[in-house]
Amino acid sequence: MAHLRSRRRLALAVPVALSLTASLGFLPGAAAAAPLTTATSAAASPAAGVELAYVVNTKTDRHTIDSVKRAIARADGTVVVTYDKIGVIVVHSANPDFGKQLRAVRGVQSAGATRTAPLTVAGTTDEGAAQYLTKAQAAKVAARSTASGEEPLEADQWDLRAIGADKAAKINPGSRNVTVAVIDTGVDDTHPDLAPNFSATQSANCVGGKADTSYGAWRPANADHYHGTHVAGEIAAARNGIGVAGVAPNVKVAGIKVADPVSELFYPESVVCAFVFAADHGVEVTNNSYYVDPWLYNCMDDPDQRAIVDAVNRAQLYAQHKGTLNLASAGNSNDDLDSHALADDSSPDDSTAVPRTVDPHECFDVPTQLPGVVTVSATGVASTKSYYSSYGDGVIDIAAPGGDKFQIPDTPSKNGRILSTMPNNEYAFLQGTSMASPHAAGVAALLKSAHPSATPAKLQALLKAQADNPGCPADPYDGDGDGVVDATCVGGKRVNGFYGFGIINALRAVK
Repeated sequence: MAHLRSRRRLALAVPVALSLTASLGFLPGAAAAAPLTTATSAAASPAAGVELAYVVNTKTDRHTIDSVKRAIARADGTVVVTYDKIGVIVVHSANPDFGKQLRAVRGVQSAGATRTAPLTVAGTTDEGAAQYLTKAQAAKVAARSTASGEEPLEADQWDLRAIGADKAAKINPGSRNVTVAVIDTGVDDTHPDLAPNFSATQSANCVGGKADTSYGAWRPANADHYHGTHVAGEIAAARNGIGVAGVAPNVKVAGIKVADPVSELFYPESVVCAFVFAADHGVEVTNNSYYVDPWLYNCMDDPDQRAIVDAVNRAQLYAQHKGTLNLASAGNSNDDLDSHALADDSSPDDSTAVPRTVDPHECFDVPTQLPGVVTVSATGVASTKSYYSSYGDGVIDIAAPGGDKFQIPDTPSKNGRILSTMPNNEYAFLQGTSMASPHAAGVAALLKSAHPSATPAKLQALLKAQADNPGCPADPYDGDGDGVVDATCVGGKRVNGFYGFGIINALRAVK
């Protein structure tokens, strides 16, 4: 799993340079980053004959775009797709100087390679391997799920009860006019818990940067690419007497696949395509439980990484301007994201990683750190921070159940992780901030159902307003119980580094 928030998915504070970006234009040159290291410069000069993917970011007027396209051809580049409305052009080229040449072209505001390894024929934030529910276990759970209107496996869904989602569903299960798009590894829409709510017309395969809307293109490449299907079930598994229930069991869910079918990496051009597609197809909420590869952090003084930030930021801002709220997971490193030095030993993750130290205030996790994106940390059944969840004062917006193997619920399976749908009609437990973000996305969908005219900014304000904040723990935080303090919470009862404005509350959202 390359970048599902199973790896070091860090969600950081919105940098000043980005928060001041009021339009879809180029990020200001004043956005200084950490000094270049060997890791950031290692892939600056690709070998001759090696074809890479690039993003070329320009002004949005037709004259400039046409002029830049001619320059791309002269530099031995092939245009894959052009997003005229945001000025992003996806290009393939084997010219080792392509990026350098395009950056010198009039009208080009940034340009760079989106990967450090050659194109293949053609990650996430869960923590640990999936634990599948066996038929015997399912029968045991079903025997405990006897309440009226309860799904067969709901007795194991402590997370729904923790945020009042079970009670909320009886008041307002969500509107059919609201869609949450899962930008991820793909969604198995044939699963009986997902089929009733799946929106095929708002789904696509964006791998490579160009949307493929042919039937079934949104499905995962294989059953091991289960991440997106699990996320989709957490959001909108139907209350249909089968399996589990989602936080918003009556809203629609779409799948926009961005994971490479071989490496499962989430490259920038695929994510750009996903945000634009979601916006242009009327999606109200997107869930993003991943970071954009190949850089865990993108430093603005590196031209390739700067171009990645620019391109993805243009796309997600475009989605916001079209009325889409974007949520993203905080990461599973138990890192203080308000610190000034973090180790990045995984970048680039598509070739040879070179350890480096970055300042998360200057080198950005994408899309989590981008302006307007809601950053979500994870909690367990005890409503305390999950042992793995990253945190940070002024960074985390809200918290939501993501599971914690050290916080054991009184459920039939006694599993502190999150139970949800898997490909091939199966169910499994996973934990991670990957699981927290879709819970928040489900509550956002409930809020949008109750307030259909709410803008993304208003929805974010409502998410924060309805949250319950337990405040920083009175005792030193020891998430794994080994007697060692694992993290320090900064802030007060209203907002703090562990929970932001608090843990989401679905019941309050529908009321």
